[in-house]
Amino acid sequence: MKRKTALVLSVLTAGALFLTGCGNQQETAGKDAGREAQASVSEAAETETEKAETEETSAEEETMAGEQAILVVSFGTSYNESRDATIGAIENAIADAFPDYEVRRAFTSQIIIDKLKERDGLEIDNVGEALDRAVADGVKTLVVQPTHLMDGYEYTDLADELKEYEANFDVVVLADPLLTSDEDFDAVAAAITEHTASYDDGETAICFMGHGTEADSNEIYPKLQEKVTAAGFENYFIGTVEAEPTLEDVMTAVTEKGVYKKVVLEPLMVVAGDHANNDMAGEEEDSWKSVFMAEGFEVECLIEGLGENEAIRQIYVDHTKAAIESLAE
Repeated sequence: MKRKTALVLSVLTAGALFLTGCGNQQETAGKDAGREAQASVSEAAETETEKAETEETSAEEETMAGEQAILVVSFGTSYNESRDATIGAIENAIADAFPDYEVRRAFTSQIIIDKLKERDGLEIDNVGEALDRAVADGVKTLVVQPTHLMDGYEYTDLADELKEYEANFDVVVLADPLLTSDEDFDAVAAAITEHTASYDDGETAICFMGHGTEADSNEIYPKLQEKVTAAGFENYFIGTVEAEPTLEDVMTAVTEKGVYKKVVLEPLMVVAGDHANNDMAGEEEDSWKSVFMAEGFEVECLIEGLGENEAIRQIYVDHTKAAIESLAE
């Protein structure tokens, strides 16, 4: 009888222990569930906070981008394909390099602007219009990058026009044209010789046609010639359409060598526009092509603007970078 009672007590004790264990498990499970719920609430709160911070940062970046602009100023061209391959390519390179800035376009030639509007329905701002638009859009920081080769009359006119708008911006800075420092001349000399290296066979004269100017800055052409020759490229010649060195100067230099059978012509201009297609490669008797052919040379014309050369585009990007960095000084 005692044995049976002991067995019953054992069973009851085991049952009590089991129930106590279940109670503990339920209590633990309840606590775990509470912790998980609290963690979920915390995570949700953190997510909302992070989302709000991200949206705030994006809004700030958007505002900053809207207040910062780079105005790329070019003479312009009515040759659509060349415009896209040169001016457009320079603008794209600058946009890729400085994503925090909005890149805008302006032309200095009103004749070209009017022609594009009438012929193609394409509207492009002149410099004054582009500056007025930037002011109206709330731009605070304006970097102006010209695609000019030199600091000639057009560059001076641009600088003067910008001075009239200085009060309309928190800061406005004008970047350098292509050929400014000695390093620029070295870089351009390397870019044009590397681009045409396949023609440099000792029997071919490689002639570049620049525009030329009456300004003192026309000295960039003889200086670039000196850089190219000093670098060992003796079969390269540089002239201009409207200044010196003239076509006659280039012809004399080529014929005096007495070793050339062929002449390769390429524009030393940002775009391959009217001068390249007509003054250089045209069929008229006074074009560079016709004059060299009349002298018995085989002539090949490369209708490519400097803006198509990646190394040239990089120089403009570097000048834009220097202008932006100057803002922090």
